[in-house]
Amino acid sequence: MAVVLDLLRNDPRPAVARPRHPEKAHRPDQPVQAKKPDWIRVKAPGSKAWSETRAIVREHGLVTVCEEAGCPNIGECWEKRHATFMIMGDTCTRACAFCNVRTGLPEALDADEPLKIADSVAKLGLHHVVITSVDRDDLKDGGAEHFARTIAEIRKASPGTTVEILTPDFLRKDGALEVVVAAKPDVFNHNLETVPGKYLTVRPGARYFHSVRLLQRVKELDPTIFTKSGIMVGLGEDRNEVVQLMDDLRSADVDFLTIGQYLQPTKKHHEVVRFVPPDEFKTYETMAYAKGFLLVSATPLTRSSHHAGEDFARLQAARNARLAPAKSA
Repeated sequence: MAVVLDLLRNDPRPAVARPRHPEKAHRPDQPVQAKKPDWIRVKAPGSKAWSETRAIVREHGLVTVCEEAGCPNIGECWEKRHATFMIMGDTCTRACAFCNVRTGLPEALDADEPLKIADSVAKLGLHHVVITSVDRDDLKDGGAEHFARTIAEIRKASPGTTVEILTPDFLRKDGALEVVVAAKPDVFNHNLETVPGKYLTVRPGARYFHSVRLLQRVKELDPTIFTKSGIMVGLGEDRNEVVQLMDDLRSADVDFLTIGQYLQPTKKHHEVVRFVPPDEFKTYETMAYAKGFLLVSATPLTRSSHHAGEDFARLQAARNARLAPAKSA
């Protein structure tokens, strides 16, 4: 299982009492890998710094994808006071087969949430923050304006903080992407999650080529924004499919690719078909760099927001290095 510790057991939010995945309740159990390999194991959270980060999150009634998605890196990240905030509630309108985020009918948006996020960012003293969200297909703009407001409030409260967003696909939400890009995040991330041949079983509510086009459109609207996307492996994809996905992302001028091992949250979620060994991740990393990505993170425990602050500095350095020959010519 992906969850190292049940961090939501004593969560005071009333919604926690509801089933997390009502749409999966009557599905047959999927096979579960009885033992994870040694390269997947992580230290359980519980340090003083981790507790302080959790206290700030609870004080403001905020939601983090670190907890909701059962991220294995939560101990390491929260100890460094790095948290990925999940806006627009804790309930997603889609039901992807890999995801542990609660699904169902979301509540109304909290108009004060952008201010709460900005205050938390300032209190944590973050140099770089990642903001993600649930899918909100129930909203006319998919939550685009809420993303824009959150970015704006962070800019006011912490002018020196760089902002990375991890967005939904805004499928059938005309004009939504333009609203988010106009708010000028430093990094625009949208994950493909898996290869196109697995979308019907892994990510049925999304459309692969729409997601690729979304990332391409960001660059067309504002070439200064870094673009980023990530996938999981171990879902039954083959190597050639991953290589083709890399080419699709490069055709969209995506700067940063992350590849991590899929971990099964519960017996009702998609099974882990295989644990990909570290040397295969290294091969993927080498291939991706050869295809022209500015930055690649490919390890079993890689997640979209893991080491995001350090990665942003590396992205800037890589872009400057690539531009240097052109400037001197």
